[in-house]
Amino acid sequence: MFEQSLDLRPSPIAGTWYPADPAALAAEVDHYLQTAAAHLPPLEGEVVGVVAPHAGIRYSGPVAGYAFAAVQGSAPDVVAVLSPMHHPYPDPLLTTAHVAYATPLGAVPVDHEALHAFSEALYARLGFAPTPVVNDPEHALEIELPFLQRALAAPFRLLPLMLRDYRAETCQAIGETLAEVLADRAALLVASSDLSHYYPAPVARRLDQTMLQRIAALDPEGVLQADQEGVGFACGAGPVAAVLWAARAWGARRGVVLHYATSGDVTGDHSAVVGYGAVAILR
Repeated sequence: MFEQSLDLRPSPIAGTWYPADPAALAAEVDHYLQTAAAHLPPLEGEVVGVVAPHAGIRYSGPVAGYAFAAVQGSAPDVVAVLSPMHHPYPDPLLTTAHVAYATPLGAVPVDHEALHAFSEALYARLGFAPTPVVNDPEHALEIELPFLQRALAAPFRLLPLMLRDYRAETCQAIGETLAEVLADRAALLVASSDLSHYYPAPVARRLDQTMLQRIAALDPEGVLQADQEGVGFACGAGPVAAVLWAARAWGARRGVVLHYATSGDVTGDHSAVVGYGAVAILR
């Protein structure tokens, strides 16, 4: 089989964060996509990027479905997914050392040609490149892959990046370098981020609306500033900012908030929630 010939990054979250059974996973993702597609707001222009949450699929899947319904049926040949790295690696930027990511829906091959070009260009600009890691435990990047596998019309190659350095100069360099390297490709940008964590629902909604407004305004500096000042939160503020800089370099002019919810909408406990937002970035 194709998968057996590859050096696969094994999934550390299949069976916990999302179903390990392929049919069950496909059915759940398809349900979220179909529900979202029926309620998408009008999208005038080309969707060049999306922001999607990354909690366990039961919690954030109903919101993530909106982000990926906005690109359903499209066929980019490369998808750059930028996520946080929640684990204490010492490096500012990481990628996978594997040839492909394994999910229950099949292997997602890494675009090592694009990754190499990006690494060289970023090194020339910042003096460092993504550090390849083996068997990383990060969920925030992987959780987006089944949605891409079900939503996109054709197989795609992945450019995976996991950020730990959220300084503005780093995020801007990552985003603008991505835009340069992928300028002549049929490419899609995905920023993986949840919003505020463990505030009462009314407080979370206020904080999250501030962050979503700045994302929709394509204001990467504002996203990072809101997170730093505590007026809005995003655990993937750096990946979001980098994607916004990349999208602006491609001529994106606005974002549309597609959906917002919290973990309380699933659990019924609104005393301490996690916020989830889906945004489409348009040019």
